[in-house]
Amino acid sequence: MFVIKPAWFVKGRSCTTNLLTAFECWTEWLDQGYGVDIVYLDYKKAFDSVDHVKLIEKLHQNNINCKMIKWIAAFLENRKMKVKVKAEFSDLVAVLSGVPQGSVLGPLLFLIFINDLPQWIRNSMVLMFADDTKISCRIRNEKDCVMLQNDLDYLMNWTKDWHLDFNIEKCKTMRIGHKLHNEYKLNGVQLQEVEEERDLGITVVNNLKPSSQCAKATAKAMQVLGLIKRNFVLNDEEDFRLLFNGFVRPHLEYCVSVWSPYLRKDIECLEKVQRRATKLVKGMKYKSYEERLKLLGITSLEKRRVRGDLIQVFRIVKGFDLVNTDDFFELDNGGGHALRGHKWKLKVKRSRLQLRKCFFSQRAISSWNRLPEYVVDAPSVNSFKKRLDDWFEDVDI
Repeated sequence: MFVIKPAWFVKGRSCTTNLLTAFECWTEWLDQGYGVDIVYLDYKKAFDSVDHVKLIEKLHQNNINCKMIKWIAAFLENRKMKVKVKAEFSDLVAVLSGVPQGSVLGPLLFLIFINDLPQWIRNSMVLMFADDTKISCRIRNEKDCVMLQNDLDYLMNWTKDWHLDFNIEKCKTMRIGHKLHNEYKLNGVQLQEVEEERDLGITVVNNLKPSSQCAKATAKAMQVLGLIKRNFVLNDEEDFRLLFNGFVRPHLEYCVSVWSPYLRKDIECLEKVQRRATKLVKGMKYKSYEERLKLLGITSLEKRRVRGDLIQVFRIVKGFDLVNTDDFFELDNGGGHALRGHKWKLKVKRSRLQLRKCFFSQRAISSWNRLPEYVVDAPSVNSFKKRLDDWFEDVDI
């Protein structure tokens, strides 16, 4: 087992890389015949609970310049707050904990405060994004369940040392692919087991299939589309692009590399949103979907997902995303076929489960290996997108 260090909201790290890393491990474990247990952790008033004394101690531990520490201490000390209810104010009360929200420095101080939390994990994988933390473990037998519980106990020791408590009522567990019934606890309190959980904006279910996320994304997009239909008249392509691309499509493509559908029913579930949206443009209602796409200068959502996968592969393989490339792909350096095409070809791996075969790191390889060398050798992400779009116009994918 292994530990993955935190992934903050900085360049090269994102919700997508966090979720891709998690699903890469989970689907691989399931494909190997193991189970997976996940514990979603929730801090109690995370940003408001940071102890100022402990924070200063953390700054010293990180070897931050003493003058800088004094400046930060002055930034935190002697703060007071009051509450307004209608026209009445409460008395001023000293603020002894918490990082100032709404400031640039506040989130940074919080990240420094919890940065060493993964070091307390001995056996499980931990992934963090700001104050969202999840730990997971490959489950072969009851011994692995005990190891995960031990890691939870270590985390409780961390919270006691640093005075940042978990909101145990909101911490949840999810059991995937096995029938062991070990109960996980924090501070002696049994955690609620769920079949579905919201993870960085997407819905994760206990079979890791994307159908539930597809349905919810479609429902939200349809809701927004209904608002557009009632309040706007789409006269031309520019109106359509402005409203659909800005307000509807983001619901259908947020972190979609993680949950891209592979069942035809789910693919059509998403596509029907764009089918309906394109009919709202003046003069398009009675044309075929393919004609509408061509006249509006757009592609199907299914083709856009292939494009998104290729962009994400490029970001990982070329190092634009700060993740370990070897966790996802292996360069195909052997055999005569590797000499044809481009030098960044990836090795195709065998998978047992459809879930694994259709996950990002497996499904994207064939499309990536087909790309011409001039596209793959793009010097930047934007350049790659431009070359990819130009190539797409000449091929059928």
